[in-house]
Amino acid sequence: MGMTMTQKILAAHAGLDHVEAGQLIMADLDVVMANDITGPMAIPVFRQMADKVYDKEKVVLVPDHFTPNKDIKSAENAKSLREFAKEQELTHYYEVGQMGIEHAILPEKGIVVAGECIIGADSHTCTYGALGAFSTGMGTTDIATGMATGQIWFKVPGAIKFVLTGKPSRYVSGKDIIIHIIGKIGVDGALYKSMEFTGDGIANLSMDDRFTMANMAIEAGAKNGIFPVDALAEAYIKEHSDKEYKIYTADEDAVYDEVVEIDLSSVRPTVAFPHLPGNAKTIDEIEAMEPIKIDQVVIGSCTNGRMEDMRRAAAILKGHKVHPDVRVMVIPGTQKIYKECIKEGLVDIFIDAGCSFNTPSCGPCMGGHMGVLAAGEKCVSTTNRNFVGRMGHVDSLIYLASPETAAASAIAGYIANPEKAGEM
Repeated sequence: MGMTMTQKILAAHAGLDHVEAGQLIMADLDVVMANDITGPMAIPVFRQMADKVYDKEKVVLVPDHFTPNKDIKSAENAKSLREFAKEQELTHYYEVGQMGIEHAILPEKGIVVAGECIIGADSHTCTYGALGAFSTGMGTTDIATGMATGQIWFKVPGAIKFVLTGKPSRYVSGKDIIIHIIGKIGVDGALYKSMEFTGDGIANLSMDDRFTMANMAIEAGAKNGIFPVDALAEAYIKEHSDKEYKIYTADEDAVYDEVVEIDLSSVRPTVAFPHLPGNAKTIDEIEAMEPIKIDQVVIGSCTNGRMEDMRRAAAILKGHKVHPDVRVMVIPGTQKIYKECIKEGLVDIFIDAGCSFNTPSCGPCMGGHMGVLAAGEKCVSTTNRNFVGRMGHVDSLIYLASPETAAASAIAGYIANPEKAGEM
């Protein structure tokens, strides 16, 4: 019986020749990551286990959720992370001014590469599957254990194979594709499974598309999402990292719980309506409704705050003005992306259109700061979750969309078709 990509990585890190779905294993860890919310909770647990982290090169701390600090509590959290990083002499700690959103900065800095086993105290740690790594989110006690021992136990997940074919149309990106998929299988459709993306359609997806799709695997309940390492992924790894990496491929006779085929050419711009990422509606369905007027747009996050996302949004906004009833926050994922936006003139486009252009941060995604919603307000957001109260008041409404759809909606004042942005 063959193994999937994920199973092969886990077997190698457990020192085993073979693993099967449901098997309990103890695996070695290549990276353990925490942020300014989860790190301060993990540190006291860590201190009950050890005095020193297992490897100062492999424990990564990124204060990104409430930074720059918005209040005293967030300042205290950041302080505890800062002091711990200094005490432990961690190589990878990113202070305000250098930091970015964790799931954007780790690939950019070359900290994560193909074939690794990575855990993070944040559910969207599954992002790194775009590079052919096994990466997953875990709780703070598990993270503390990982920091202390360099090992953690897993139940080996089963897998769903997603066969991607065709080429997406101009205004369809990874965000539309993953919302389409979650809408198809449901928010628990991949519960504790690996979402393994395959097929010749992957060649038509950029690395930023893949990061977005792997990022939202958790929104289908998945343990992780993972892509094969093709020439594009390998080029990305070599450009950003000098770490050794290993490419794993699924066996021909790998066992999958299900095979789902997706023709990318048939995917339309898609929006997730409140209050679930799986509540997917195509732009065609939305255009048949009464216009959904909005109050706010957010372009950024670990899902869509990368350079390609900035370019896509700017291409729609160029020469236009944000609707007078709408406020727009644009938040690049890292300082490098921020600088590139300046260099390419995108900041001018955003500001001239009437957007707020902000420092890298998770910000409004989880109701943190720089865009918290009031009661009754509607927001089109490029973030990954639209649960009740996720971005502020429990009576606010969040619509998840691509950067193109978000930008088109910002101009129109309602959820709008990016294909018709030129007509606005």
